[in-house]
Amino acid sequence: MNTVFADEPHGECIRVRGLVQGVGFRPTVWRLAQELALTGEILNDSEGVLIRIWGEAEDLKRFLPSLLESLPPLARIDKLECSDWVVGKPPDSFRIIASERGAIHTGVLPDAASCDDCVRETLDPFNRRYRYPFTNCTHCGPRFSILRKIPYDRANTSMAQFPLCEDCRSEYENPDDRRFHAQPTACHVCGPKARLRRQDGSPFSLDRFTSLDDIDAAANLLRTGEIVLIKGIGGFHLACDAANASAVNRLRERKGRPHKPLALMARDIEVIARYAEVGELDRRALLSKEAPIVLLKRREPLSLPDSVAPGMCRLGFMLPYTPLHHLLLRRWERPIVLTSGNLTDAPQITDEVEAIEALDGIADWILSHDRTIVNRVDDSVAVVAAGELRLLRRARGYAPAPLSLPEGFSGLPQILALGSELKNTFCLIKDDQAILSQHMGDLADVRVWEEYQIQLARYRDLFAHEPERIAIDAHPGYHASQLGQKISEELGLPLDQIQHHHAHAAAVLGERAIPIDHPLILTVALDGLGYGLDGALWGGELFLANYHRCQRIGRLLPSALLGGEQAMREPWRNTLAQIFLSIGLKNFIEEFPDLAITDWLKKQPLAVYEHMWRQGTRAPSCSSMGRLFDAVAAACSLAPERLSFEGQAAMLLEAAIAPGMIEKIDDGAYLLPVVTDGGLLGLDPRPLWQPLLSDLRRGLELSEISARFHVGLARSLYSWIEEGFQRANPDSRKIVLCGGVFQNVTLLELLQTQLQDSGFEVLASARLPANDGGLSFGQALVSAARALSDKRAQTERRTPSCV
Repeated sequence: MNTVFADEPHGECIRVRGLVQGVGFRPTVWRLAQELALTGEILNDSEGVLIRIWGEAEDLKRFLPSLLESLPPLARIDKLECSDWVVGKPPDSFRIIASERGAIHTGVLPDAASCDDCVRETLDPFNRRYRYPFTNCTHCGPRFSILRKIPYDRANTSMAQFPLCEDCRSEYENPDDRRFHAQPTACHVCGPKARLRRQDGSPFSLDRFTSLDDIDAAANLLRTGEIVLIKGIGGFHLACDAANASAVNRLRERKGRPHKPLALMARDIEVIARYAEVGELDRRALLSKEAPIVLLKRREPLSLPDSVAPGMCRLGFMLPYTPLHHLLLRRWERPIVLTSGNLTDAPQITDEVEAIEALDGIADWILSHDRTIVNRVDDSVAVVAAGELRLLRRARGYAPAPLSLPEGFSGLPQILALGSELKNTFCLIKDDQAILSQHMGDLADVRVWEEYQIQLARYRDLFAHEPERIAIDAHPGYHASQLGQKISEELGLPLDQIQHHHAHAAAVLGERAIPIDHPLILTVALDGLGYGLDGALWGGELFLANYHRCQRIGRLLPSALLGGEQAMREPWRNTLAQIFLSIGLKNFIEEFPDLAITDWLKKQPLAVYEHMWRQGTRAPSCSSMGRLFDAVAAACSLAPERLSFEGQAAMLLEAAIAPGMIEKIDDGAYLLPVVTDGGLLGLDPRPLWQPLLSDLRRGLELSEISARFHVGLARSLYSWIEEGFQRANPDSRKIVLCGGVFQNVTLLELLQTQLQDSGFEVLASARLPANDGGLSFGQALVSAARALSDKRAQTERRTPSCV
């Protein structure tokens, strides 16, 4: 501010970037301007919010600190830019003026759970929105799911078809009302309507099921054991009474989902606490505006059918996050199942016509509404581990809020990172921020692949993203990698093929705000598999990594994937491969003839598999820690012959550990020694099999066997890290733990505790999934680092040397 004296009345222009549209930001500024006797104007535009303000110097000094202290609940300021506002005649009032269009440089707000005020109004018989299932305000409600384009104005959302009634318009136009410019605001008179219908469309009398409305009728039908398809914010859900074993089993049978845990919704924390342990961090997450599904330790004895989450030690609970859900569960003292409305592995359905056709024979009833879902958004999933809430699936409530980039990532080109094959997300870099998509799913499914391409096109249009560089996984067979190759060739753009585990490491570094020029950090990457730099399949790796480099210094000793991809679905194949590698088939059968796994293996064509193993025919070598978990689970007869969902075997193995068992393990843990493996530090799984199989033979409880495996693995990983640290002597005491195996709460907590007790700083995922759901963010960061290096090299080539 050089053009005015600091103590004179003057004007300032304040550019606000971040999540500041549709959150009550402008009325907050308007009220603050009234309090401080400031004049001027505020508007939304394609870059965020622009404030032009005039007043006494002392009042202007108070303005920004006061604003930062009084931000609306959903607002987030990423950047403030201030300059002088030169105006001929000072304004005589402060006004909120109409939005301006322009090039898009602003973020999009995720959908938010209903605020307390809106819930109170919905349940108040004397309020005009009593029992209105779409009550919302600037502090809550749908955002991304209804948005067609930026800026976030009603005309650009699926609420455009619902003109405001006189009462709603009065609220909408009053800056002192919390519904001022709340774009989805509505009421019984002018807004969307909920409607109950039979799945087959046949007529019925609503009075037979309720004296209130369609939602109460649906609640009563759930009580009788019916399955109801319910349209929510980001898609349809299938619901039934979670305490009714017959209803749960029917839902599983009809949907073709035999084992994967079903999500639960309960009226309040008190109901949840009857069935699961709710810690303080769990409670905060459940009650947060994001309202994710939170995985909670189940209480014993469980008063819900085991078929809700077969064999699992945790239940996935969420609280009502829309007024419709609050009304539905108002009189429920037990939870309901609320699982995604789709066929198994297909994307969640958003359209009623599609729901009627695709889910014919699954639901008995449909509770729908006439507000269009523009953007499909699944429920987010989280778990508390090692003292932090950690996302396992990032979607509703979180996406597509932009992610800030670490120090040094500035002046970047627009980058498109296309993610992995499983649990896919994609990521856009623009204006030195990352926009990570919601969870897409597994691209091998043609229905998910089609949805992925639709969403990718929508994001590029919504954020006016014109990629200048493409980032993909190095695996040539991934659908996303092939698409990236095609885009690169068609548009003539640079293509960065990024090793899978390097992207995992970079995602953690970026989330933890590690600067771009940070030295190499020792990194442990454990997952199902990723395409290695040598063309082999990796998944149990020790690296030195930063954004620029990834140097492999250790690995889990590889075993064979007998049958290739079949070994990822049939865990006993991994047990057999480990037996070949460690004990030998003949010795195993002679020494452990009475084990259940032995009976199963003897029914297989073992000579064929042994030939495959020896010749490497349809038996690629793989250093995957995920497959080792599969092998142990199958040996213990915890895993089914064929998995029905990814990660099932490892989840069952962890779930077998009884409370308090980990603390009892001292001697007897199954250790993996660190060995010389060529020029690498090898982690050798062979020695764990003799004691593990011997414990099975003598009838040791599976709980203790699983605990011995987890404790032994954590201790072995710690020794591996210590050896790696001594060999590589990195400049940092930081340790990165990345990859989907670290979603195992037991392993993460055991290893992190050992490392922290030894003075290491542990970096692991929390706000992004440790699985492949965070991979595209890491790809984008590695690509960005390469782009800046290329730019620096070009500059140096153009700069003449001094001689």
